[in-house]
Amino acid sequence: MLAYRKSNNLLLFLVLFTIAGSLKAGVSQANEGEPLLKRVIINGDSVLNADGMPLREMIIDFRHHNIAFDIVGSESTVYQYYLDGYDTKWSDWHELGYKEYTNLPPGRYFFNVRYYTGETTGEVMLFYFRVLPLWYFSTIAIILYIAAAMLLLWFWFAFQRLRFARTQHMLEQIINKRTEDLIIEKEKSDNLLANVLPKTTASEIMEKGKAAKIKYNFVTVLFSDIQGFTKIAEETNPETLIDELDKFFFYFDSVVERLGIEKIKTIGDAYMCAGGIPEKNRTNPVEVVLAALEMQAYMNRVKETSELEGMKYWDIRIGIHTGTVVAGVVGHKKLSYDIWGDTVNTASRMESSGEGGKINISGTTYEFVKDFFICEHRGKMPVKYKGELDMYFVKGIIPELKDEDGKPNRKFLLKMHMIRLQDIEELVIKMFDDEAPPDLYFHNSAIVKNICAQAELLATAEKINNEDFVNLKLAAIFLFTGYINDYEKPAEAAVKMVGEILPGYGFSPDHMAEVQRLIQISFSGRYETDTDNILHDSRYDYLGRVDYLKLTEKLLREESENGITHSREEWIEIQKTLLKKHGFLTRTARMLRNVSAEDQIAALEQSLS
Repeated sequence: MLAYRKSNNLLLFLVLFTIAGSLKAGVSQANEGEPLLKRVIINGDSVLNADGMPLREMIIDFRHHNIAFDIVGSESTVYQYYLDGYDTKWSDWHELGYKEYTNLPPGRYFFNVRYYTGETTGEVMLFYFRVLPLWYFSTIAIILYIAAAMLLLWFWFAFQRLRFARTQHMLEQIINKRTEDLIIEKEKSDNLLANVLPKTTASEIMEKGKAAKIKYNFVTVLFSDIQGFTKIAEETNPETLIDELDKFFFYFDSVVERLGIEKIKTIGDAYMCAGGIPEKNRTNPVEVVLAALEMQAYMNRVKETSELEGMKYWDIRIGIHTGTVVAGVVGHKKLSYDIWGDTVNTASRMESSGEGGKINISGTTYEFVKDFFICEHRGKMPVKYKGELDMYFVKGIIPELKDEDGKPNRKFLLKMHMIRLQDIEELVIKMFDDEAPPDLYFHNSAIVKNICAQAELLATAEKINNEDFVNLKLAAIFLFTGYINDYEKPAEAAVKMVGEILPGYGFSPDHMAEVQRLIQISFSGRYETDTDNILHDSRYDYLGRVDYLKLTEKLLREESENGITHSREEWIEIQKTLLKKHGFLTRTARMLRNVSAEDQIAALEQSLS
């Protein structure tokens, strides 16, 4: 039976028993002469009577780490003590059966006693116990410390990641802002350069550091100056004079930009521009004369206002000539785009030989614009260093080609579109030759040329009107352009290209919509109008040609290299179906067919055998 005796306090410690296994079986009587543990005194006042107690491990709280052992034996017995886990050697011999230990650190201890009774000697372990560590040194506490440290470490890394992410985000914002600033500044510099130089020339300078000089065979040059400017300058305030000139030239710039004409330069009161550079086109004489008429009308309005206000009026002379020029950039620091050649000199002579308020054009220019404008022949006029040249005053647009406001009407624009067709066809042919993949053995520039020629031939024979002809020719030009960028969806790609290119040539949304419809109809196999039929017959003209077998072999090779594979037998069947399905729809195409569908099918079967 375990009993406790209390001294001053109720309980100074909590004693916990954990059965760790008997090291020695409990006995009621010790061996003869062997000492017994009578009491265990903890912290000086808590006593554990140990008489007859089985040997068990006792667990002691760290606060009660002062312990004393009271031992009883015979009167003649002397003792040596050794606390395993604390002492380093046995104590001296003592007659007193009492041993005390103070301030024991946490750990496990075994109390051993040696005894000598005068007759017998022995050694016995009387007690073993464990002193618990402070709670903050316990295993659970250490685990919590480790967990807390790991958590703190995780928070630290998370904080560092967050900090890094914020820093990275801030740097990205700075980089994006600076990139935007650079883009804006680049756009400003590009726009500034584009205002000084043509876009293609500016791009060439930025890429190569210089621009090559190019010869253009079909350019229309316009010169203008203010009549009597020297006298006006003498009588007008310089600031007012400059402001007026700036106003004139600002308007001229807007006109030439809208009509696709390139401004070359201004010298004093002289203004020079040219059509047909740097982008070549066949309509530049008409566009330059249109610009001249707008300039003339504007200066007439200024003249009327000046007369009403009692100011000096401004009269403008304009001279125009068409011919060959060389264009390029001069200078290394202050770059200037300029043109040279006899055409420039002749245009200047046209201006100086003209009259105030009138547009004087050469006989060469007249030949290109006579179907659009009323021109008054002046006869052959003497020109310095040039002899006598035919000259014409432009009076205005032909009446049937202008609307109520004197502007070009739909018929005028249609005549211009008829001329532009050749420019667009050349552009697309060049696109096929320069940009098309090398595996377009069938859908190439040769087939585009054939479709365009056939469309013109059939349209003329079938007598379709000019507006339908323009739409038909454009559809024929763009029909296969989709194969350049998207072999799987050529119709969609061709329609997209129409929307990207035609606005730059002055075509209206109505024109573009009809051209896109014609292309989609051709790919869908639905034919609704005479124009649809002509485009169909132009597209499938190769089915009736003598070189049909050679062309179909190219188509087979092209499709194979673009992932559309057929066996020889399958391909023959596809072509036979195509020949039967796509008979010619117009009378002219049927008349012009060289080889019948039956003969082509027979040739296909023979090639298979």
